[in-house]
Amino acid sequence: MTRQRTRKLFSRILWFDQDAGNVPVPAMPAFVADSGPEAAPAAPPESRPTVPVPRRVRSRLLAPEPQPALQGDIYTEHFGLSARPFALTPDPDFLYWPQSHQRAYTMLEYGIRANAPITLITGEVGAGKTTLLLHLIRSLGPEIRVGLISNPHGSRAELLRWVLHALDQPADLNESYVDLFSRFQYFLLSEYASGRSVVLIFDEAQNLTAEALEELRMFININSGKDEVLQLVLIGQPELRDLVSQPNMRQFAQRVAASYHLTAMDLKTVRGYIPHRLKVAGAEKRIFTGPAIDLIYQVTRGVPRLVNQICDLALVYAFTRGKRTVTPAIVQQVLDDGVFFSANAARPKSET
Repeated sequence: MTRQRTRKLFSRILWFDQDAGNVPVPAMPAFVADSGPEAAPAAPPESRPTVPVPRRVRSRLLAPEPQPALQGDIYTEHFGLSARPFALTPDPDFLYWPQSHQRAYTMLEYGIRANAPITLITGEVGAGKTTLLLHLIRSLGPEIRVGLISNPHGSRAELLRWVLHALDQPADLNESYVDLFSRFQYFLLSEYASGRSVVLIFDEAQNLTAEALEELRMFININSGKDEVLQLVLIGQPELRDLVSQPNMRQFAQRVAASYHLTAMDLKTVRGYIPHRLKVAGAEKRIFTGPAIDLIYQVTRGVPRLVNQICDLALVYAFTRGKRTVTPAIVQQVLDDGVFFSANAARPKSET
């Protein structure tokens, strides 16, 4: 019963019938207070006018009774799923492995295992870079000490504080840059002496300036003989590759030993991607029709995050209509209603 009431609520919101308006509430007559002797005498009980009692009105947009909180997995039971298959947060458990993602991950793993000074992975917004990164971190053993810095920015001293915090090292605001760098160098050499290597991963690294990248290049000059005691992994949008390719960044570029540019999915990949995520979430039968998937590809240009977003919305729309299959008509209704805000956000890019 709860699921039926919830679906009815969503249906009223998404498929509102404009011809079925709310029932107006009759106005309550004003009662005049007795102001004194001159006030009109009260009518006898049998002659008093009947005061209309307002009916309880149920709004077309509000549930007829208190409803449970709308959870993110509101439609999972309807489709026989154990989890939301198209959540926007990166989840390595749902990772799909088309050739482009296999190659990007191979470069990531190669850079770590081969002690590459700098590994550079770029890709369009929502291409799946962070998901690959999380899968890599989860697969690394205790012999590798990882420091993850997300959305780094700031001056050279602030950058070093970001790094120390990521490595669980103290970095007081009152300490000088010399003190911070000395602690950082001591930490790297101590980890190396203990048989561990240190990998600094910068996610959203396109926000780094050229000066910050030069500072990172100086970090990797700390070494012990022929061995690298620090490795850098930079993950970012295409602007990062453009920055590293500038003539004044040639010293940095020469230290990049592994790199890859991650592209969006083609139609064939999307046709495998959507059923894969549904299967991981527990689907036992087809939910999206072939033509619906083709329309989703046309709108999203194969960007994984956009595919997830429109698929999630399409499942909500199908749920409100009591449908167990997503057709092109349902996807088109999502587009026509304007709830897919990123409809024009996808840009086709070629592999570099």
